[in-house]
Amino acid sequence: MSPSRPKGAPEAGVGPVRRWGKGRGDAGRTPLSGAQRALLAASFLITLGSFAVLPYMSVLLHRRLGLGLGAVGFVLAVASLIQFAGGVVAGPVAGRIGLRRAMLLALALRTAGFAAFVPGLGSPALAVGALLLVSAGAALYLPANKAYLVDGASEAARPRLLSASGSAFNAGMALGPPAAAPLVMGSPGALFACVTVLFALVGAGHALLPRERSGGGAGGRSAPAPSVSAGAPLTPTATPATPAGAPPTAVAPMPGAALPARGGGERRDHVPGGAATAAAPVRDRLTASPGLSPFVVTVLSVYAFMFFQHYLALYAVPRTSAGFYGAVLTGYAALLVVAQPLLAERVAALGYPAAQWWGFGAMAAGMAAIGAGGHAGIAVGAVLLCLGEIVLFLKNDLEALARSTAAPASVFGRQRLAAGIGAFGAALVGGQLYGAAEAAGSARGFWVAVGLQCLLLPVFLLLRRRTARDPEESRAAAP
Repeated sequence: MSPSRPKGAPEAGVGPVRRWGKGRGDAGRTPLSGAQRALLAASFLITLGSFAVLPYMSVLLHRRLGLGLGAVGFVLAVASLIQFAGGVVAGPVAGRIGLRRAMLLALALRTAGFAAFVPGLGSPALAVGALLLVSAGAALYLPANKAYLVDGASEAARPRLLSASGSAFNAGMALGPPAAAPLVMGSPGALFACVTVLFALVGAGHALLPRERSGGGAGGRSAPAPSVSAGAPLTPTATPATPAGAPPTAVAPMPGAALPARGGGERRDHVPGGAATAAAPVRDRLTASPGLSPFVVTVLSVYAFMFFQHYLALYAVPRTSAGFYGAVLTGYAALLVVAQPLLAERVAALGYPAAQWWGFGAMAAGMAAIGAGGHAGIAVGAVLLCLGEIVLFLKNDLEALARSTAAPASVFGRQRLAAGIGAFGAALVGGQLYGAAEAAGSARGFWVAVGLQCLLLPVFLLLRRRTARDPEESRAAAP
């Protein structure tokens, strides 16, 4: 039987319990290491270069290279599948060669890919090959980057570190598109040459990073301990690895230890005197049902979001301008930079089902606003989708880490695999759906259809949760 939650204690969340609006807690007082700061700065530069060109890829492939919308959708689907699903390889690779070496190899691939775009702008086959090479580099880099960042950190520190990582990446997103807007159609060759040089310099900087403390193979879940300082290395357990999304094996808590909450990460309910007592209410056990697997939720979250990522350029640029589209992406990224760290602890404290209702609901409203058209509709829609991304993407990563004993690089790799499946589906379905909407003379109908999907997704997940929960409740009620 799970112990009951102490009176007044918040429900499942990742990290130590704290009251909203009060002290920042241990995780907030832990300073970043020099290596973490350097990696965050590099993450900003990487996204700056990437988002100077990648958001315009659908426009370049369709208008400059003459590919049809169906072909564009297929190319973006394959590139997305490689970029995201290929991340599942990053865990074994990083475990074998180390996180720092994995990042160096990934940056070498991306540098070569952007360099190949320069001659590839006159050849559709070479341009597509260059895009796939860039995607392969991203597949290897991003899981290793996140794993290096949280290497040796406690579960309590992870929301802050991952939100800081998201802010660094999105700060680059804020500057890349508007900086590239004047060049992307007129002088794309010079733009790709600059991006190539930037990535080569960033790769040289990664060579100066120290080796990770865990050697790339440390486990992802730490054993419960009577007292843990935020940011201090935790000793991995010898428990066999559990697939992301599977509920962890129950472990009896030691006196004064914190029991990892099923489906909500590590939770410590503080009592007078500083002792930590275990708390795992019945709702936590329901939250950990198979219907709420982080892998499945990530697939659907990215599927819904990537319609916006892939097809907003085709919709917004002809109806407004490339400059306005760049400004929307800038505002979107700036909002992520500011809001994600501020909301990280609140997102971590949300129950997993509640996070899905909030996240998918915000995305549905955002798609509807974009479909309303005009400058205001597109801008408001981007804000709502930004909020949906903050809730869903951060919560999915935290939930996957909390449920798995595997190395963080492997956990993030599986999450990238889930994201790749979702992105592939969105690109493939979106190309056909957008083409049909344009042929019917109503591109706005595309966004209405996507918004309806966003409304139905949490209902689908809730039904799966109830279906998986009913047999468990029947067995529990049986004599």
